[in-house]
Amino acid sequence: MKEYKYIIVGGGMTGSSAVMGIRKNDPDGTIAVISKEPYKPYNRPPLSKGLWDGKDIEGIMRPIEKYDVDLFLETRVEKIEPDEKWILTDKDETFKYGKILIATGGEPIQLPGAPEGVISYRTRADYEELNELAKTKQTFCVIGGGFIGSEIAAALTKNDKDVTMIFPEIGISGLLFPDDLSKFLDNYYREQGVNILNGCLVDSISKSGDEYKVEFHNIDTAEVSKSEFDVIVVGIGLKPNLDLAKDAGLEVDDGILVNEFLQTSKPDIYAAGDVANFMNYGLKKRMRVEHEDNANTMGLIVGKNMAGDKIKYDHMPFFYSDLFDLGYEAVGEMNKDFTIVSDWIEPYKKGTIYYLDDNKIVGLIFWNLWGKVDQGREIIQEGKEYKDKDLKGLFTE
Repeated sequence: MKEYKYIIVGGGMTGSSAVMGIRKNDPDGTIAVISKEPYKPYNRPPLSKGLWDGKDIEGIMRPIEKYDVDLFLETRVEKIEPDEKWILTDKDETFKYGKILIATGGEPIQLPGAPEGVISYRTRADYEELNELAKTKQTFCVIGGGFIGSEIAAALTKNDKDVTMIFPEIGISGLLFPDDLSKFLDNYYREQGVNILNGCLVDSISKSGDEYKVEFHNIDTAEVSKSEFDVIVVGIGLKPNLDLAKDAGLEVDDGILVNEFLQTSKPDIYAAGDVANFMNYGLKKRMRVEHEDNANTMGLIVGKNMAGDKIKYDHMPFFYSDLFDLGYEAVGEMNKDFTIVSDWIEPYKKGTIYYLDDNKIVGLIFWNLWGKVDQGREIIQEGKEYKDKDLKGLFTE
């Protein structure tokens, strides 16, 4: 039986950041990183951004080697035994641990009945497959109008592909943005050459030879349509990987519940990243976040805590996206049930979108406004009440 002072389950951004955190406090403690992927840790955002603009794929890799870890790739942890502090892998290997981190992230939600070859986009392997297909195929269907769908559609279009987006919302990122902005993005994407089929639900996907047939219907009119494509890419959300935590008897609720030090209900088992349900102290509520800033910051802190620190995770994470020549940074909570107020410097090109709950700012989107996130965090944490007129010009260029 192998024995390690620290075991990290998951070789993504959170896991590799945790290694860095451990090494800041413990230069010599033995570390094992166990990852189901065939690749060493890498940065995930470029998979739908920079790699499509010519960035070298080797540039996204993280320098895990310099931290003196044992890396077990293409390996799954099947069981954690919290009382005796050992794990079992799918290769029938048993490892003892002192402290263990669950950073298993999530799996992309699959379309029921989707045939082989449909890409539910998430990993470097998905990028490699889609990039290879883009060299020879021309017609692409992107199912989903959210974060991944909008970025992949833009990336493929910029690479001279014929792209159709199908999604049920009123517009792109319609679950996040106010309706007028989502509708603007529909038209903006059409101007870039994307065929936008908003307000539509996919009913089935079939495959004949190398061609896919997608059947879908319009939600309002119930009209059924069919279209054929060379490639199907799905981006409709993420489901956190909770089976390991549940089997170990950990408390879960839309993620693995952690305390302020990122410990689970078993103190020597930690959780972080996409899979962790944590207290956002700035918003005074629990949440689970699936973005880069949270993965990196939480990973670094959990590593330090595993190696002896007691650092409270009180960071308010932000996220960002690139949509052709538009882009944004966002912080806090964006919920369509909140009061939404837009303050445009230039309509739909530059401005701030406020999300208010009981007249308090709880979320902010900085649309083509950069470097405002820290100021936004401060305003959210102040908890001050605002009237609509008070928001005008609060953030300027």
